[in-house]
Amino acid sequence: MTPGDAPTLSDRLTAAAAWPVRVLFQILDKPFRLIQRIGGIKTMPYIFLLPNLAFFGLFVVIPLFINFAFSLTGGTNLYLTDRVYTGTEQYAFLFDCGNYADPTSCREDRFWRGIYNTATFIFFQVTFLVLFSLITALILNRKIRARGFFRAVFFFPVLLSPVVVALIWKWILLRDGILNAALVSMGFDKILFFVSPEWSMFWAIFVSIWANMGFYTLILLAGLQAIPPDLYEAAEMDGTSTERVFRRITLPLLWPNMLVVIVLALIKGVQIFDEVYVLTGGGPGTATQFIVQYIYNTGFTNQVQNFGLASAASVVLGVVLFVLTMMQLAATRRRDNG
Repeated sequence: MTPGDAPTLSDRLTAAAAWPVRVLFQILDKPFRLIQRIGGIKTMPYIFLLPNLAFFGLFVVIPLFINFAFSLTGGTNLYLTDRVYTGTEQYAFLFDCGNYADPTSCREDRFWRGIYNTATFIFFQVTFLVLFSLITALILNRKIRARGFFRAVFFFPVLLSPVVVALIWKWILLRDGILNAALVSMGFDKILFFVSPEWSMFWAIFVSIWANMGFYTLILLAGLQAIPPDLYEAAEMDGTSTERVFRRITLPLLWPNMLVVIVLALIKGVQIFDEVYVLTGGGPGTATQFIVQYIYNTGFTNQVQNFGLASAASVVLGVVLFVLTMMQLAATRRRDNG
């Protein structure tokens, strides 16, 4: 716009939108200049991080300490000052078992049933999740037709809310759902998927894999694309078989990404709750009740809300997640250094 031209409507709207930002910068300019003059330029990054650190401390660190304090108390009162200090009694109650391999021998058998259900879920879910993600990444890394479309299709479920994913599959798997309608049309009987413990666990694992596979496929695909093509060209010139190329070149160079995927999948698997809670509700019985749902039920939905026991169980879960997170950091550091 030249000096003689009148401002257009677009220019006026842009100026009006920028006015609050300009005013805010003018208000903050003097305080920030004063802080910089007193503390120096090196203090400014900490000043900008301070709001995030304050929110992190308020909504993460402080609740962690409150949760741990609750785990050392008993009773049904909500306020911490009204609760009775019991020390490690809640932890002793959780770990009081005649045989840790048999949940029915434990005083709090639902806690151990949740642990065993979670361990079963993690074993099968992580194993098949990593396997299917690797196969999908290998296929999508090849020069196939409509490769970009298929990459988007496999990643799309990751963008959906876990609750939405569970509702979609619940609609498919209900007694009068789409899958049973298809089975009846082919002459088969209806299958009550949410009545059998085996079917319920199978679909909990399947839906979780379907919902999360795209994210891990993307990580492995990035690792595959980082492998120098010269290695494959040299192997092809030497007449190396495809199976040997995969074992000697692809898998070793992709292993750092695989390790990250495995650890991330383990962390995600331990925290499983929303998808399965909406899909099966933890049933039938406690067949698909995992450790996070046990904590939720104990602290909030049971007729007698035991906040202390729920807090103790969440501390145990937090220790497991901390160990897995340390494994992830070690794997990431190893990948960066390697």
